Amino acid sequence: MFSKLKLKPILSTILGLYLVIGVVLTLFQKKFIFHPEPLEANYAFKYDIPFEEISIRINEKQTLSAMLFKADKPKGIVIYFHGNARNISKYGNKAKLMLERGYSVLMMDYPTYGKTTGELTEKAIYDNALHMYEVARKFYPRDSIIIYGRSLGTAVAAQLAAVRDCKRLVLEAPYFNMTEMAMRLVPLYPYAYMLDFKFPTNEYLPKVTAPVVIIHGTDDKTIPIESGKKLEKLFKTGDQFITIPGADHNNLEKYPDYLKALDVALR
Repeated sequence: MFSKLKLKPILSTILGLYLVIGVVLTLFQKKFIFHPEPLEANYAFKYDIPFEEISIRINEKQTLSAMLFKADKPKGIVIYFHGNARNISKYGNKAKLMLERGYSVLMMDYPTYGKTTGELTEKAIYDNALHMYEVARKFYPRDSIIIYGRSLGTAVAAQLAAVRDCKRLVLEAPYFNMTEMAMRLVPLYPYAYMLDFKFPTNEYLPKVTAPVVIIHGTDDKTIPIESGKKLEKLFKTGDQFITIPGADHNNLEKYPDYLKALDVALR
């Protein structure tokens, strides 16, 4: 049995390690959450589908970069918010799936992603999402706008749908909130006080009056389906939770059930 003299330095070491890890998690949270791939201002986008590049000057320090993919005879438009990695140059295939279902697609990059500049904050992301809605409203009525979020973008989509009317809110591989996600990865820390990025999907969802469709792979190792299932408890009548058996976070498109889920979400 350890004596008190031997136990004290061990406890001090454990406490010190706990505090150091907590400081690292707090100071470097942006690097843990976001994985942007910036692009030069003169970068030429290339897709195998028609597109129109959009650049919105927000202020002297911030420019919002977005892409519009136009369907031939659109029945509406999807405002798409991507995940935490890369930029919109990588999401042409997602747009193609939505074009095939009769929807034009509008997608933006978050600050520091692609050609979008400005400080990366949660508020800036929400403000930019609102700009996307305003662009969509120039061409489409509210009941022809689908707000669609994937992974990190699900909270962005939910927040926008909570403050603006739309035809439907679609969440692909969503999470309950960022605090819960952090707890899953490294428990025992008071993330509610540590995180600058809350992304509380669970707070936004009850404020959404439009129908909600959630799509989640059963074998998702990045955002476990259990996190998405917690959101199902917040559903109103008519909302749907569609599971894709066997699918992980980044291979949903390989599954026929996912394509069927898109048919439901983008009907």
